Amino acid sequence: MAEDVLVEQQELFEHYRFIVDPGQSLLRIDKYLSARIENISRTRIQNAANAGNIFVNNNPVKPSYKVKPDDIVQIVLPNPPREVELIPENIPINIIHEDDDVIVVNKEPGMVVHPAYGNYTGTLVNALMWHFKDLPLFSTGELRPGLVHRIDKNTSGILVIAKNEFALNKLSRQFYERTTDRLYIAFVWGVPDPPEGTITGHVGRNTRDRKIMQVFPDGSQGKPAVTHYKITENLGYISIVECRLETGRTHQIRVHFSSVKHPLFNDDEYGGDRILKGTTFSKYQQFVRNCFKILPRQALHAKSLAFDHPVSGKRLFFDSELPQDMGRVLDKWREYIKGREDSNRYSVFGKSH
Repeated sequence: MAEDVLVEQQELFEHYRFIVDPGQSLLRIDKYLSARIENISRTRIQNAANAGNIFVNNNPVKPSYKVKPDDIVQIVLPNPPREVELIPENIPINIIHEDDDVIVVNKEPGMVVHPAYGNYTGTLVNALMWHFKDLPLFSTGELRPGLVHRIDKNTSGILVIAKNEFALNKLSRQFYERTTDRLYIAFVWGVPDPPEGTITGHVGRNTRDRKIMQVFPDGSQGKPAVTHYKITENLGYISIVECRLETGRTHQIRVHFSSVKHPLFNDDEYGGDRILKGTTFSKYQQFVRNCFKILPRQALHAKSLAFDHPVSGKRLFFDSELPQDMGRVLDKWREYIKGREDSNRYSVFGKSH
């Protein structure tokens, strides 16, 4: 059979590619795809087509398009979440934008994004179900908040969620094609060299511990991952870095910086929860431990997000301040380094009169 099928899983999206068999008779594309993709309804396929997510020979097509021999068919679909009963919960969430199609939130650290094994309640999606409880489709259970990207439980910052299937398809394609712009702020141990650069390396499940990720520099496992970074403040023992993601792999920033020996400050899964730089003086050791208490998580914040609105097409940009715990630790490090510099000046030049 001449038909070629390729399925790629990329975070929250599925990408299918088919080459139509030479003997294929004319057939509506929604019928063609529903016969070839498992557990999919024609409605989902039609929604994808109406959002511009189905291509034939690199051109977007409508559900009524009829495939013909040797057509190259591609479809990007939002990956439906596993079936978990969603219980609306009255949990406060920081909403920074909402309209009929999308909602943008600034997630607090410690909140899981989506219910899964071990975290069926208390998640952002549970909170959103409560927020949407008076909207007809959500109250009947026909619709769920549409996730197109995620951030880790202990990472804070900005997320966009779709409120309907059309918006979900449109946003999914933007994240899949990497036309969104995401900026993260991280505190890392040491000073990366060069001060501005790119970290690459396939990211996949750790071969010894499936709960964490691992970098495979030879590309033998995992998926390609690219992190662009820039040091914005050098504090000697730690650096403040901006990170822009070209790909969106699980734990990408955390595992990438760990792989180049600059793990994120207090990242207990990737080696950053130990004192990796600095002096052995007890005063310094106590200072770092105090910082760990103030910031009991990896120092990572999804600071800003830009995307095209799924209906108007207007480019939207959302920014946020550093969360309180990261802000306090940053202030403490600045004070500590300034104190050391002042002390060094005092010891070199003597007391001024």
